[in-house]
Amino acid sequence: MHVDSAKTTISKHIYGHFAEHLGRCIYDGIYVGRDNAKIPNTSGVRNDVIKALKDLQIPNLRWPGGCFADTYHWKDAIGPFNERKHIENLSWGNVREDNSFGTNEFLDLCELLGAEPYLALNMNSGTIQEAMEWVQYANHANGTSYLTDMRARNGRANPWKVKYWGIGNESWDCGGNMSVDHYINLYKQYATAITSYSNTEKLFRIAVGPGTPDYAWTETLMRDIPAKRLEGISIHHYSVINWSAKGSSFQFSDEEYFKTMQQAFRMEDFITRNSEVMDKYDPAKRVALIVDEWGGWYEEDPSGKGQLYQQNTIRDAMIAGLTLNIFNNHADRVKMANLAQIVNVLQAVILTKEEKLILTPTYHVMEMYKVHQDALLVPVTVQTNNFVVGNNQLPAISASASKDTAGKLNISLTNIDNKKSQSIELSVGSFKVKQIKGRILTSSTVQDHNTFENSNKVSPQEFKKASFAKGTVSLTMPPNSVVVLELSE
Repeated sequence: MHVDSAKTTISKHIYGHFAEHLGRCIYDGIYVGRDNAKIPNTSGVRNDVIKALKDLQIPNLRWPGGCFADTYHWKDAIGPFNERKHIENLSWGNVREDNSFGTNEFLDLCELLGAEPYLALNMNSGTIQEAMEWVQYANHANGTSYLTDMRARNGRANPWKVKYWGIGNESWDCGGNMSVDHYINLYKQYATAITSYSNTEKLFRIAVGPGTPDYAWTETLMRDIPAKRLEGISIHHYSVINWSAKGSSFQFSDEEYFKTMQQAFRMEDFITRNSEVMDKYDPAKRVALIVDEWGGWYEEDPSGKGQLYQQNTIRDAMIAGLTLNIFNNHADRVKMANLAQIVNVLQAVILTKEEKLILTPTYHVMEMYKVHQDALLVPVTVQTNNFVVGNNQLPAISASASKDTAGKLNISLTNIDNKKSQSIELSVGSFKVKQIKGRILTSSTVQDHNTFENSNKVSPQEFKKASFAKGTVSLTMPPNSVVVLELSE
């Protein structure tokens, strides 16, 4: 571990989240309606969700999709509720939505949470004019146009000053099935329109990158989009065993577990290869790599009564731990990421059932790892035993480290081996350790999870088994565990 080499900041935005109009994520998950007397809420947003997300210190939230963004028209969901246009969610189940949760509600929620909003523009069925006016509505000063007058009539005089704008979503598939050349020509029109006409805020424009190892797509973006029109490129990666047979979210074999870990480890190569392409055109690393959809994806659990509802187990904690370590260690290029998704969908950090709420193992990992937000990356060299299943193997241990503004050294470690403990030695060089604090998240099996009947079966515990001698921190990690250590001089 090279503590004196800590120079790169781990952006807090790596710890971002994603909320799409899908299943029970928005309606019945985040938003229960202003007239709901059964579930305590603030302007229709569940108070227990607000508290949990504040405790997690989420830095940003992406909305309204995903594929839903490709058919979303923001003007349908502003103004008096009884005048809002009811829609059919064509992307996810053709369910009817009343648009009671729209731009004002989302941006007010972000403000309440202290999180930066990240809006996805509709490039598929929308127009450039619609996108430009959304920027005006959200960002321009009061009274400067009919759009800002409209915002004031809707109860918001001051702008929200939204910085992050995704121009399209999965444009190679549900976002228009475009060729890269067609996408780039359209992107340049959008990117120009939303930042012209005396826009008073500097926008962070994010182009759609690949969702598969299509590095030619990345190269064409970097080569053909003018540098002044591009701040970030997004990529998507899900840890899926088989898209046609994803397997259960909580009843799975050791073989399925190992295959999921193999898919999670693909994130390392995916980021490395995209970064290498970007380095050719941008050696100064001005353009950010944004992983704005990531996580585990399994078959739907019907008990959750919502599309893409999954249980969340220790397996998901392992995905989160090793993935966040990868992001941290690539902090020179990865500047934002968004776990999919925040409530009741895919690898959620929160699950709700009527008035009940549970925090998932993934929530606890992200809460433990929040010590890395905006800290300086400390390079770590990992020599590890392998996690072996049959003729296949993976590194058992992943790690990342950072030094915070108080001078404390924080180290996060994940042992994905679900059978064997791992003995670990960490050389900390000249860092004079006087105190070690630790926390651990683990359970007896990788299938273990929290339920509405037993909400604390999996939760962080104090870890006291790390020691320091002669410049080395030593510890033993049990199977399928995440440990975060805080070292003070």
